[in-house]
Amino acid sequence: MEIGALLIEALGVVAITIMVGSYALEERHSCWVLVFSFGCALAALYALLIGSLPFLIAEGIWAAIAFKRWRRAYARRVGKQR
Repeated sequence: MEIGALLIEALGVVAITIMVGSYALEERHSCWVLVFSFGCALAALYALLIGSLPFLIAEGIWAAIAFKRWRRAYARRVGKQR
């Protein structure tokens, strides 16, 4: 296996690890929702690199949903501090 393919596979493993770990920690703090969004974006990049359009679309949607959830949670938290 060539080095480029190994790096792409490593990206996929990192993305999934970030997604699973941050999902498990979401209830502890809203920043984990943002980390989950980042993991989904990495998974979408991985899907793009391997040429998987359905996976790219699904992970892109999950990244957008998680980012929107984080923005709402952040706005609520900032609003409570005022």
